Amino acid sequence: MSNKNILEIFGQNVQKYRKEMKVSQEKLADIAGVHRTYVGMVERAEKNITLRNMEKFAIALKVKIKDLLENE
Repeated sequence: MSNKNILEIFGQNVQKYRKEMKVSQEKLADIAGVHRTYVGMVERAEKNITLRNMEKFAIALKVKIKDLLENE
């Protein structure tokens, strides 16, 4: 079992998929309909993200929510 908590895993996966899409945090925020600073806070595991916002990120990144929760 990893020492990473769920927020760290989610944030790292958001960042991974965002970089694969070659978009900035600001552009992802635009696509997802969230504030630009929120994306950075999620990627750094500083925010306890809601299920609604998890869905927004998954849709914006064109992945399933479960993909954002997978621990590598």
